[in-house]
Amino acid sequence: MKDDLMNMSIPDHIAIIMDGNGRWAEKKSLPRKTGHKSGIKPAKEIIKACMQKGISSLTLFIFSAENWSRPTEEVNWIMDLFLNSLKTEIDELNNKGVRLSFIGDTTLLSEQIQSSINYAKNLTKDNKNMNLILAISYGGRQDIISASKRLVNYVLKNGKSNEIELEDLFISQLMTSSIPDVDLLIRTGGEKRISNFLLWQIAYAEIYFTDILWPSFTENDLDKAISFYSNRERRFGKVSKQIEEIN
Repeated sequence: MKDDLMNMSIPDHIAIIMDGNGRWAEKKSLPRKTGHKSGIKPAKEIIKACMQKGISSLTLFIFSAENWSRPTEEVNWIMDLFLNSLKTEIDELNNKGVRLSFIGDTTLLSEQIQSSINYAKNLTKDNKNMNLILAISYGGRQDIISASKRLVNYVLKNGKSNEIELEDLFISQLMTSSIPDVDLLIRTGGEKRISNFLLWQIAYAEIYFTDILWPSFTENDLDKAISFYSNRERRFGKVSKQIEEIN
């Protein structure tokens, strides 16, 4: 599969909904928290693989805005796991030239996590090899609502703009304003829904669903998703003939 990828189109930005940690553990009669911990290994493998394949941006969905409604014990475990992983991995990621970005309502996170996030951002801000975006306490609807409020305030203060300028202004207010739109969205775990993730940014993304639970996801599975992406004709509203003429 790796050799086949040499002649394939590689996405610039991959986003992954890492689903199935809890079900993976339950299938093995293990506590759900064991599943979350086991999800760290594939995350590290996929980050490394994306760097090697020349992926410019990788977004991982760590924790959604809706996940706060889960049992307190599980939420606390996930947060502790995130904090410990961030502290453990930050130096290696920095040495590899990875820039860390974070999207989501970080004000809901503990002061300790917020401090670690700010440290990671400042430490890696000048790195160029890959942008790793971690979505924590993130919701696509919330992102759009917040951006819309800021856009309204801007227009009230500065006056009306034409439609094209308004769209650019709106995009500039999103949490992902400095990140390219998603080319390939991958969801593991067998569910076939978006779950309020990057709703604006995946407007023209190719979407790849797999039944594989996240702790079992490997680089070979990533290659299959990229192969799927490479075989898609991305038309962006045009017809096939127009795409052929451009190429």
